[in-house]
Amino acid sequence: MTDARRELELDQTQRIARVPAVPPPRRPAPIPAAEDDATGDLGAEPRRRRPRAPRWRAAMHGAGELLVTVGLVALLFVGYEVYVTDLLNGRQQDQLSQQIHERWADAGPVPTALAPMTVAPAVGQPLAVLHLPRLGADYQRVVLEGTAEEQLADGPGHYVGTALPGQPGNLALAGHRVGKGSPFLELDRLRPGDPIVVETAQGWYVYRVLGDRRTGDVTTDPSGIPGQQIVRPTDVSVISPVPGGPATAAPAGSYLTLTTCHPRYSARQRLIVHAVLDGAGISKADAPDGPPALQER
Repeated sequence: MTDARRELELDQTQRIARVPAVPPPRRPAPIPAAEDDATGDLGAEPRRRRPRAPRWRAAMHGAGELLVTVGLVALLFVGYEVYVTDLLNGRQQDQLSQQIHERWADAGPVPTALAPMTVAPAVGQPLAVLHLPRLGADYQRVVLEGTAEEQLADGPGHYVGTALPGQPGNLALAGHRVGKGSPFLELDRLRPGDPIVVETAQGWYVYRVLGDRRTGDVTTDPSGIPGQQIVRPTDVSVISPVPGGPATAAPAGSYLTLTTCHPRYSARQRLIVHAVLDGAGISKADAPDGPPALQER
């Protein structure tokens, strides 16, 4: 190789050596992990913090939810009281009716001469069967001795110490207006002269609502006792031996008083119906299927 060619190659090598090397492209540095403002998760992308609602708005929202909840609970309670307890009471009344009629059948033959009851059963036990023809041909409820809620949950109750069926004095009965079978739901439909029939082991007693049968006025009975009235719950004189009189008054007739709450769905007042015994009782020996008054409407 000639000296000239050697010098040329050496000169090219030195030029290549003097060319600066091109560095590789740099990757962007990773973004450091950050804490998410909303969730607290590391590595999550930060989000904008939402502005908080005013406290009054949150309070109103909470109050609205509370009212809705209370309304639903109240609605469920009313449904239970009106429908469920009526269904349960119907079954209980069927059992009580079977119980009292079996007891009467075991008592033996019915005497021809009917005598008023003289001894009340124990509290909670069946006393009689109440018939209200005005409220339907099939209306009948077993009456229990006692007026505590335990008895009224099963049917009408007899005020302990008041007259027994057929006796002089005031046979006083209480019953629920709404719920627990609603035995006195339509008590306000009774009119002067309407029969209220009480069935016992031996016979039937027919009481008639006081008032003017011709005009339907419940306030003009000659006895001065209204056939129907609204009173305060504290007015206990309505169950006195003579309705409206003192508790110590001597009986001056044979009355029947029905009491229930008024108005419907409220216990603010009491609806009262007074009736008087219509003649003597009728023995089941003479009328096993009941007196003619049962067919009145």
